[in-house]
Parts: sequence; C-alpha cells; structure tokens
Amino acid sequence: MTRASHDLAKMERPAGRLWRVAALAWVLVVLAVCVHQFQFWREGRIDTDVLALLPLNEQAPDVSMATQQLSEQMQRQIVVLLGTPQWDETRAAAQTFRAALKTQTAAHLKEEAIARESSMQSALAFYQPWRANLLANQQRDELAKASDESLVQRALQDLYQPATQARLTDWVNDPLGLWTQWWSARAAQSQARPRDSELWVAAEGKQWAVMQYALDGSAFSLSGNPVIGSAMEHALGEVRKQSPDAKLIMAGVPLHAEAAAVQASGEINVIGWGSLAGVLVLAWIAFRSLRPVLLVGTSLLIGCAVALSVTDLVFGKVHLLTLVFGASLVGVAEDYGIHYFASRQGAPDRKPHALMRGLLPALWLALGTSAIAYIALGMAAFPGLRQMALFSVVGLAAAMLTVICWFPWLDRGRVPQSRAALSIGKTLGWWPRWRGALPWSIALCALALLWIARGHLLNHMDDVRQLQNSSPSLIAQQMQVGQMLGLPSPAQFYLVKGANAEEVLQREETLKQRLDALVVTKELTGYSAVSDWVPSAQTQAHNAALVRHANKVVLDGVNAQLGESFAPETSAAAGPLTVQAWLAQPISAAARPLWLGEREGVFRSMVMLRGVRGQAALPALSAAAEGLDGVTWVDKPAEISGLLKRYRISMTELLALGHVLVLAALCIRFGRSAWRAWLPTVLASLAVVIILSLMGEPWQLFNVLALMLLLGVGIDYGIYLQEHEDDPQAWLAVVIGAGSTWLSFGLLGLSQTPALRAFGVTLMIGLPIVLLLAPLFRAVRDGATQASAATVSNSIEGTSPKTKEKA
Repeated sequence: MTRASHDLAKMERPAGRLWRVAALAWVLVVLAVCVHQFQFWREGRIDTDVLALLPLNEQAPDVSMATQQLSEQMQRQIVVLLGTPQWDETRAAAQTFRAALKTQTAAHLKEEAIARESSMQSALAFYQPWRANLLANQQRDELAKASDESLVQRALQDLYQPATQARLTDWVNDPLGLWTQWWSARAAQSQARPRDSELWVAAEGKQWAVMQYALDGSAFSLSGNPVIGSAMEHALGEVRKQSPDAKLIMAGVPLHAEAAAVQASGEINVIGWGSLAGVLVLAWIAFRSLRPVLLVGTSLLIGCAVALSVTDLVFGKVHLLTLVFGASLVGVAEDYGIHYFASRQGAPDRKPHALMRGLLPALWLALGTSAIAYIALGMAAFPGLRQMALFSVVGLAAAMLTVICWFPWLDRGRVPQSRAALSIGKTLGWWPRWRGALPWSIALCALALLWIARGHLLNHMDDVRQLQNSSPSLIAQQMQVGQMLGLPSPAQFYLVKGANAEEVLQREETLKQRLDALVVTKELTGYSAVSDWVPSAQTQAHNAALVRHANKVVLDGVNAQLGESFAPETSAAAGPLTVQAWLAQPISAAARPLWLGEREGVFRSMVMLRGVRGQAALPALSAAAEGLDGVTWVDKPAEISGLLKRYRISMTELLALGHVLVLAALCIRFGRSAWRAWLPTVLASLAVVIILSLMGEPWQLFNVLALMLLLGVGIDYGIYLQEHEDDPQAWLAVVIGAGSTWLSFGLLGLSQTPALRAFGVTLMIGLPIVLLLAPLFRAVRDGATQASAATVSNSIEGTSPKTKEKA
C-alpha cells in the first residue's frame, strides 16, 4: 500500500509541475488582457452602426461599398431646427442656442456654416465663369423649342416689368434671367432658404432656423449618459429662459447611435450584472461558502474580459450588440466552476487536482459541443454573427481555462454541504427512466417535423429593424426634419458607375430624363444628383450654345425694336466646370455625399430620391434603371430583408449539420448510448418551434440562431448526466447551471432589440424543456442495480467523509 502511494506520488509530481506552469502562464495572459482592457475602454472602440452587422451583398458588392461610403459620410452630421412663432425671436434664440452649446465641450460638436451670406457670395463667384453653361432641364427644353419672337417678347416683358425676384446679374448680360432661374431650381431642392445670415424655413406655424453640426471626435461611450442629447437639452433650456415656446427638432445618425449606446449600456447592466448576481446567489445557495462564489465570479469576469480583448484584436472594433449578447455568456460560462464545486462538495477529502483530472473529460466535451454550436453560428458571412460567435467561444474557453488552471490552487478548505444542495441532488431520484425512449422520441420528432413542414404555422419575418430598435421620438423627428426640409431618403437610391467622372455625369443625366417623367406622374416629388450642380461637359457645351444663340436673338430683336445698341460683356471662354473643382467649394457640402469618387478604377455616384409615393412607386422606380448602362437601382430595406431570408434558410441547414456533428462527437465518447445525451435537445428544439408558432411569434433568423445556442448549451446537461448518471452532485451542477443560464437568457428576452429578444425568448422556453427531458433518458436499470444505486446515494449523504470517498 505504501509502495503504491509512493508510485502515485511520483506520477503526480510532473503533472503538478505542468499544472503550475499552466497557472502561471494564464496569470500572464490575464495581465495582458487587463492592459488591453484599459486601452480599449479609454479609446472607446465601440461600433454602433447597424449596417456593420450585415455582410456585403455578395451579388452586388458595389452597392455595399456605396452604402458603407455614404454611411461614413453621414455618420457625423446632425441637423438641428430651432423654431419660435416670430423670425426675430428665432434669430435671437439661435444665437443663444449656439453660445450655450459651445459650453458643452463633452459633446464634441462643431457647427458647419451652411447659410452665411459670405458662403452664398462665394458660391456665386465660383460659378460665375460657367454661368452660360448652366441650365435646368426645363430651361433647356424651353430654349430649344421657343421661337425667336417669343424669346424677344419675354425679354422685353422682363425689361419693363418689375421682377418677382431679385436678379443675380444685370439685364444686358442675362436678358432672359436664366442665371437666376437656375439658382431658383437649385434652391427648390430644399425648402430652406437663406435669410439674415441664417438658413430659414417656415412650417407648422413657426419660423425655424436650420443649423448643421458635425461630431469632432467620438462621443459614443457606454457610460449610460446621452452626451449629445444632454448638450442639446441644456442649450434648449437656455433658449427657453427667453423664449418659452421655442421648439427643437433634431435628426442625424449620431443621435440614433448614441441612443443605441445608451440603451445597450442599460441592457448590459441589467443582463450582465443581473446574470452575474443571479449566478453568485445560486452558487451561495448551493455551497454556502464565500470561496466558491468569488472563484466562480472571477472565472466569469476573466472569460468576458478575454473574449472582449480577442474580439477587438480580430475585428478592430466590438459592436454594441456583441456586448449585449456577450453579457448573457455569464449564464453559460459558470457551468464549469459550478460543476467543479458540486463535485468538491460530494468528495470533500479528494485532492483538488485529482478531482479536476476526473472532471476534465466531461468539461472538454461540454466545451467542444458548445464551441461547435457557436462556430456554426459564425459560419455565416455575417460580421455581427462572427463577432458574437468568436466572443462566445473565446469567453467559454477562457472561463474554463480559469477553472482548470487556477481553481485547484486557489480552492483550499472544504465546501460545506447545504440543505439546498442535498434537496436539489435528491430530486434526481424523482425522475423516472423513460422505457422505449428511442422509438417514442423518433415518432415525436417525425410528428413535430410534419407539423412544422406545413409552413403556414410560422410567421416568417426578415426585417432590418430586428437589429436595432430606434427611439420612436428620434424616428418621428427624423421624418419631420425630412419633410420640412425636403431631404432625400437614403433607403432607396440609384448607384451610377462609369470609367471616368464625365461618363458618370452623362449617365446621371440620362437617368434623370426618365425620373422627370415619374415626377410628372407624381411617383416622386424630386431627386438629388451631382449633375444638378455639375452638368457633364457634353451638356455644358450644349447649354452654352443654346444660351449664346438665345442671347444674340434677344438682343438683336430688342435693339431693332427699341433702337438701342445693347451688347453683352465679352470674356474669355472658360473650360467646362469639373467635379473636382466643385468638390473643393463650400457650396458642394449639401450634395457632396452623393459623389462616391473613384475606387479600383471605377467612378461612382448616387442619385437620391425625394417624396417617393410609398411602396406602390418602387416598381416604376426600379424599371427606370432598366437598360441603362452603369445604373443600378438599390432598395436597401428589400436587399437586407432578402439577405436575412437567405441566411435564415442557410442557418437552418447549418443547424441540422450542427446536430449531426454533435451526435458524432457524442458517439466517440458514449458509443451507442450517445442518443441519450442528444435527443433531449432535439425534442426541446422542435417543441420551441411549435410553441412559438402557436404563440404567434414571428419566426426569424435569430430564432434559428438561438436554437443553435440551445444545441450547445442543452447538450451539456445530457453529457453531465451520461458521465455521472446517478450522481446527485452532477445533477446539482446541472440544475444550478440551467438556472443561471435560464436567468441570463431570460434577461436577454427583456432587450428592446428584437433580435436579442428573439434569442432570449427562444432559449427561455427551450432550456427548461431540455432540463426536464434530460433525466428521462438515463439508461433503464433492473431492480438490483437501482437498489444498489440508492444504497450508494444514501451512504454518501449519511456516512463519514472517508466512507463517502470510497463510495
């Protein structure tokens, strides 16, 4: 006996040294993660863009590139409308608002001068050399069709009658007022007008001053405080001290992003810290010791920190939804620590390292099956899903490595038995063993699949709004600003491509001819394009020829009738106006986002639409691009919906493949009994689908992904019960783990983001079903075997520690 103990000690020495090295190595890894965490939160590398969650459109990568570029250009802009009943009062309020906002340095906002008189004067001076090259479509058509006599009469009428609007040139150099009319057409693209060094619009019984701000730096954080919103409210409060009736309306991507950040901060606190608190309370109830609570909490915090650092290193940023989803990882990662301490409670005299070696096969298999589910989650070309999958796999692995490497060293002393732990462990004996489980399960699966295959029970929903739940107030303000200013919508647009800038402009002009016909039929109210401000060189030459001819005819006719000798000023002809020259001017600010520039030898621009007449107009708008070289119709909501639908179908197929892979892994460990660990999760998954369909819940991609997670989590319960079939301590670990996991995902079901809520509701239903089914699939034993198992269980509860260890 002494020699055997000596040999065992010799074998354990190398293993102990290896364990010590692993523990020290993990200390170094955790220290490096702490350094990275400090840098990460200081720099605030948090991504709030919903489109960043979505993959590039494999069928039209140009469209995805254009959308991303447009998003990058618009993501820092905020439009502010400040209104009072009287214009003088509004002007004073705008000055007060600007002064108050400048004191709010934390918001990092900088005003952009969009309506100063100096800006308008500089714009007129810039365009002056190309004045004759610029005609609106209606002007060009009128000049081409009008007779010489009608042009002369029109010029005479303009000469002798007071003008309805101020002229931008003298009558001799522009007898038909073409230059003034062109600027009027440009101004018609927006309902706002320059007035007293402000941009002004009248609407809803108020006089509004329009201001535009840009973010100067990052204002997004997870502090839970709406930095921009608070700054705006402070400035509005200062205004209302003088003008109590003042009203503020805001629109812009940063406002939605900040609202999402604030919402995510609250959800992370509720889900993450709520889950952690729940796990620690359950650990205390089960083990009645502070040591297990602290060590389990440490493993969870390290798992989340390592997951966050690795995700940031791989992707460069971490999306808000990844953080919210990752907060629910707490309820899964605690299983390893709970399982260890449940085993320690059942064998208090067994050395921690020896105990851990006995647990390793079940722990590695549980991690492997969970990893398979998460990896399948990340196989889709969804950047958001890949982030969530990487975060989850790394977090689980880090939590388990913390348990394996540190717990045997840090866990000193006994884990006392508690009445709650004994009571929970005894409940395993309440569950019957299901005779004929395999044939009955196969029959139930067949019936469930037949039920689901009928299809009409599932209400499929593939909508980008699943990914973000914007504030109704912000959405209403965004729509109100768009209507008051006549802003184009980024939801649908045309992407125009060409070998050079000139070709892009010519193709825009061809497209606009078709859109003009749709404006006449009121399918839309207008459009915005770069060629509105910079016509193609071909069109400029045609316009100049028309203007020269018209001016000569008019002046010759007027001179003949009045006996005058009017002659225009002569100046050297300028070359055509170019996009590059226009982009360098402040006047290009309003339409600059439409020019996407050159990438990979191809020039791109966008033509955006205003006042689209709902869904009914979309087919006609799509048809307008047919047959036009280099012109692509983009309906972003429809594109994203199609993308989500394709991935819902493909992820359903991957879910089936994931079940096959998990069953294969179980067969390697359990052989012909593998189905006993696998079928409870299969039945629970099918039951969830039927229950959700009966509840009328929409079926979407994220329900499928939740079933993928149910596979990874639920299989663990079957594995633990197969590895330790009649062990009440194993059942205690399963119940405590299931309770904490259910709590985590139940809290995720409280999220205001529909996608995350779908995760939570699906798992909130599925996890209890797996827990109830897993004990039923234990192998059926004869009477003598059951009596023996009962004797062993009773002896463990009622005998000395030494006897328990022998048992």
